[in-house]
Formats: sequence, C-alpha cells, structure tokens
Amino acid sequence: MTTRFDKLGVVIAAIVAYAAFAAPFATLRANRIVPGEARSILEALPPTLGPLLLAVVVVAAVVALLKTPLVLRLAASVVALAALALLIGVAGSFLTPEGNSFARISPASGFWLLIFAFTLLLADGLTRLNLSPSARIGVLVVAAGAIGLLLVSGSWNSLSILKEYANRADSFWAEGSKHVTLALGSLAAAVLVGLPLGILCHRVEKLRAGVLNVLNIIQTIPSIALFGLLIAPLGWVATHVPGAASLGIRGIGTAPAFVALFLYSLLPVVANTVVGLAGVPRAANDAARGMGMTQRQRLFGVEFPLAFPVILTGIRIVLVQNIGLATIAALIGGGGFGVFVFQGVGQTAMDLVLLGAVPTVALAFAAAIILDAVIEMTPPGDARHNRHDRDRGHYQAL
Repeated sequence: MTTRFDKLGVVIAAIVAYAAFAAPFATLRANRIVPGEARSILEALPPTLGPLLLAVVVVAAVVALLKTPLVLRLAASVVALAALALLIGVAGSFLTPEGNSFARISPASGFWLLIFAFTLLLADGLTRLNLSPSARIGVLVVAAGAIGLLLVSGSWNSLSILKEYANRADSFWAEGSKHVTLALGSLAAAVLVGLPLGILCHRVEKLRAGVLNVLNIIQTIPSIALFGLLIAPLGWVATHVPGAASLGIRGIGTAPAFVALFLYSLLPVVANTVVGLAGVPRAANDAARGMGMTQRQRLFGVEFPLAFPVILTGIRIVLVQNIGLATIAALIGGGGFGVFVFQGVGQTAMDLVLLGAVPTVALAFAAAIILDAVIEMTPPGDARHNRHDRDRGHYQAL
C-alpha cells in the first residue's frame, strides 16, 4: 500500500505546526536594546487577521503533507509566503503604541521558521518543475521585484530593521557599494592572476604541487588572522614606498581586506583551471593537432572552451565566498555590510545586525543562482568535443 504522505511534506508540516502554535510570531521591545516580549500570531495581529493567517498556514501545511498536485503545492507556498510577508508589516503597525517612536517590533523565530518552511516547499516545487536556467533567473527577478514593491510601499516601515535602515540610509548604500566592490574586485584580480597560474600549473607538473600546497595553506588561515597579518607589511609599504599611500594602500582599511580576499580566491580559481584543463579529452587535442593548430591555438580554441564550465564553477565558489568574507573586512576598517553587523553586536541591537546580515545573504544567494544558471547555459563539453571530432574527420577526408 502506498503512503499518502509526502516525505518532505512531513518535515515541512512539523516545522509549520511548531512555528504557528508554539513559537512567537513577533517581538515587542520598548526600545532597540532592551529584551523583548514575545507575541503569538493571534496576539501580534488584529482579531480578524490572526485566525486568517493561521488558516492559511495550516491549509498550506496540509497541502505540503499530502501527495498533492505540483501546481497546488506551488500555489500554497506562494500564498503562504505572500500572507506572511504582508501580515508581518501589519503586526508591526498593530503592536506599535500610537505616537511611540522608541518601540521596536521584530519578526520572531516563528515567523522565520514559517518563511523557511514555505520557501522549502516552493524550492521543492520549482526543482520538480525542472526549470531552465533562464526561467530560474526569471523567478529570482520576480521574487526580488515583489520584495522591492513591499519595501517601496511602506508596508514594512513599522518593523525595527526598516527603522534602523531609515536612520542609516546613506551609509547603508555607501557600505553596500564597498561590499560589492571588495567582493567583485578581489574576484576580478584572482581571475586575472589565477587563470594564467592555473594554465602554467597544468603545463608544468613540477610547479603544480608546490603552488596548490601554498594556496591550500592560505585557505587554512582564519580570515580575521589573515587580515591582521597583512596590517604590518601593508603599513610598511605605505610608509616606505613612494605613492603607495596616495593609492590607498595602508595597514588598515580597504587594502588589507582586498589582498586577503584576493588570496582566498586564488585556490578555487587555480585548482578549477587545472582540473578543467586536465579533463579535456585527448581526442580533442589530437584532432586539433591534426588540423595543424599551434599550442596556443589549441589552448584558446580547444582546451579552454572545453574547460570553461569547470573554471566558471570555481568563479562561482569564489564570488559566494567573497560576499560572505567581505563582512569581516569591517573589523579592520574595510567597510561593507559588516559595519552594521559589528555595530549591532556591540550595541546588543539584533535588528542592526540583521541590517548587515540580510543583504549579505541575499547577495550570496542571488549570485549563486545566477552563476549556476550561467554554468548550465554554457555549451557542454561533449557537444564541442563532437564538433572537433567532426572537424578532424573532415580534415582527414581532405
């Protein structure tokens, strides 16, 4: 006898049951740093909306629990997520005392667990649809647009994280720009250095082990320690090398953060370049030689295109890694979203921590989805290999 329950749905339903009926939905604090008072769904929302939200999440949980049609599962997850996103803003307005500008309303553990559960249901449904790479990017754009509309509409303005943003709007975008510049700039530098170094390591076997071992050792150094180790040498360079200080090189600030991220980025780029080139079929190189191609032509016309998906995977790893590691740069004055994270930790203001953490996670998540899609859209090596085989056959026939 086949079971009527979906295995993942059992987990989702259990999370929803706990989050909706046992965990707090929102937290009310008299100001931004004092401990908060937990409020359930029924306490955090007006009398008509609280039961409505409970009904929505319970129905969606039942849809997830049972083996229901895929379209119904997707619809249930989208409706539940939309209801949660809209009503957490209502909870902020409902719980804030009239005329009180010091009170802070924050989503509590129940809200985040419900978001996690229904996002998991949505992700499972989208995976079963087996969407094309461009369709996945489209879903990401739609989700980002929906969140943007909520932010612009002012529905969440009564929430504490938006109040923290309102007090720091200019610095938020300035630090965000620094964060993205650090992540992308260090990635670009690593690609410019790592690709030639990876090609060299592939060609010179004696060099490969030494270079990869050194880069592996760098990866084992904790990020905070590496930032600290760079302060002294970069400070010396700023003092003794003419023009270095004017270029922004100094012991603290952006320079050591950039160098540290660059060093962390080298191993994935170099290693994936070596692996990608090593995976090029011998037949493809034989066909290229048969066509009279030089070593340089084989590298750029045959080997590198075939290895590109593997190299791009390394670049994806680096970008997601750097977006996260750039947060630590704030400890040495490098800026970025980490500024808000560490300010919040120092002030025991968790919503300020979220102001730095949430966009960092969102950037890393979006970067992973986009680059995964780009990797899948890259023509597979087998197709190119077949083309080179056909070219070799044509050359031999001539």
